[in-house]
Amino acid sequence: MAVPTQFAFRTSKDVGIVDAAPVYQPLPGFERVTVVDASVGHVVTALSAQNVFELGFSPLGSFIITWQRPSKDENGDAVKNLKVWRVLEGRATGPEEDEHNVVGRFVQKSQTGWNLQYTYDERYCARVVTNEVQLYESRDLGNVWNKLRVEGVADFAVSPGKNHSIAIFVPERKGQPAAVKVYNVPEFTTPVSQKNFFKGDKVQLKWNKEGTELIVLAQTEVDKSGKSYYGETTLYLLSVNGGFESRIHLDKDGPIHDVTWSPNSKEFGVVYGYMPAKTTLFDVRARATHDFALAPRNTIIFSPHGRFVLVAGFGNLAGQMDIYDLEKNYLRICTIEASNASVCEWSPDGKYILTATTSPRLRVDNGVRVWYVGGGLMYNEDLQELYHVTWRPQSPTTHPIGNSIHPAPTPHTSALTYLGTVKTPSKPTGAYRPPGARGQVTPLAFKREDEGGAAYVSNGSLSLGIGVNGFGKPRKRDVPGAELAPEDSNGTAAGNPVEGDDQLSKAAMKNKKKREAKKAKDAAEKAAGSNLHPDNVILATTPSPSRSPERRDRKGHERNRSRGSVDTRPHSKQGQRDQRRSREQQSNKPPPAPKTNGILPAQAVNEPPPDLTVTSPGGAGMPQDKKVRALLKKLRAIDDLKMRRAGGEKLEGTQIKKMDTEDDVRKELESLGWHD
Repeated sequence: MAVPTQFAFRTSKDVGIVDAAPVYQPLPGFERVTVVDASVGHVVTALSAQNVFELGFSPLGSFIITWQRPSKDENGDAVKNLKVWRVLEGRATGPEEDEHNVVGRFVQKSQTGWNLQYTYDERYCARVVTNEVQLYESRDLGNVWNKLRVEGVADFAVSPGKNHSIAIFVPERKGQPAAVKVYNVPEFTTPVSQKNFFKGDKVQLKWNKEGTELIVLAQTEVDKSGKSYYGETTLYLLSVNGGFESRIHLDKDGPIHDVTWSPNSKEFGVVYGYMPAKTTLFDVRARATHDFALAPRNTIIFSPHGRFVLVAGFGNLAGQMDIYDLEKNYLRICTIEASNASVCEWSPDGKYILTATTSPRLRVDNGVRVWYVGGGLMYNEDLQELYHVTWRPQSPTTHPIGNSIHPAPTPHTSALTYLGTVKTPSKPTGAYRPPGARGQVTPLAFKREDEGGAAYVSNGSLSLGIGVNGFGKPRKRDVPGAELAPEDSNGTAAGNPVEGDDQLSKAAMKNKKKREAKKAKDAAEKAAGSNLHPDNVILATTPSPSRSPERRDRKGHERNRSRGSVDTRPHSKQGQRDQRRSREQQSNKPPPAPKTNGILPAQAVNEPPPDLTVTSPGGAGMPQDKKVRALLKKLRAIDDLKMRRAGGEKLEGTQIKKMDTEDDVRKELESLGWHD
């Protein structure tokens, strides 16, 4: 009888094991224990460890490693919070040990990379400390067996193959490039393979199953070219025997989303590029062997036997999973919709796929689903606050895969019940289209690359640029589906506006006409002003006929009190007398031509400039001239107040005080050489 597959789960209130196909039943007699025999649910041991946050097994299951939150004892010393336990019972070796011997204890402050790394046969295990990697014999963790000392080592990975090898990573420091070095245990004098590179703040070290090849996925925290918010990624391939090391060149711009080795150790898959991403298979010499269709994907997982490959898009993507049969010319078997999935694993027999929505990423719709490789849903269970779920580890050799995946097995009743509640949409849903664009062809600028649109090209800036794939400002706004009109020199379509006047409302049309009229007026004033020399521009002082002199003077006086404003309004009678006096002094000059919009006509530029003193408040001149103009302005305001009081208007105290300063103002003008 074939060994059944199982998966375990942990929620906020329960821990359990479920027998998978074909029964899908919870394991009877399973309780909240630390170690059990999953085949029958028998309790093997219970560890006397409190507040355990992380737990792991050695490759052969002989040891259990637990990690507790860092703490200090009564003397202020750090407590050894990383412990290694024997799974099977043994004799106690000391007064502090219980019946389940603690093989070793360590102080491990960081939860990242907390676990020990074992060789495939559990002969050695290793952990990284400051500037060195310490190796231990698994049966004696009290003494360091050997040390690999490298200045600045930040990460390492032990080979899973039969050749005891270890790869270490040293990040960039003091202008020196980052480095990945491979050593054979215990020969630590010279690395057997090495790769130096820049742009490597952190890496992922991925060994193939045989331990003969190593993939290095290097990543920087910041992309200095400005193409991505999430840093820059590069990919390298190293051979353990030192015969090959190279950077893997990818033919699509963008980040590297995922890279995974095939169980046969002869090929690997990479998902890379801006969305829609590209998925490519490579051989052990970094040569591309097959390209899958472009699609919004960011995950690639090979089945345990290496026959099938799953290419999916999780996270912020829709959760679609494409299943390909590598033995049948990369035939796509099906596409599965697994929305909101945060866990995805192949079963040990390579026939089923487990997906789950877990907390805290999503606290609603938590549950477990099992899919058949042919595409059908086999099992469904909703759980409250599901934290973790995984298949029970089993060797693929215990589950030989057949040549055919048909017929599909019978689904569990939970799957049939769930499928009965799912509503099939009446029509395919798509992106929102405004009423004016419905029923028309979608422009290429709004299509993904896999749908026939243009490929995404980064302009090297994180801000919106000009013409980046049809997006960014400034850009011309086109009506989707409308024919392109020829453009004039200003970049606007000749004839009809690009927005389509026939589709605008009355209010929008009115506002648009106002904007166009204002633009035309500003352009005309600018063109008229460009024909005048700056020194010959004279502001108009013609009174507006729409108001009486009394109201005009009053309004002008109130606004002229604001700081920095230019007085272009009609002046009082005193000011008019000043202007007439200035014109009489220049009687030998021809009178100026009529003014237009406050500016002399263009033909006046060719005439000799009159010998005038600019009297506008904003004009240029000597400091003494500016003071005279200010005092004259004050006199005009006093004359205005006199006229208002003569007309019977009641003035305020500050205005009366201002009128009392008339004699002082006139004396100051006379001292400056001005005479009435």
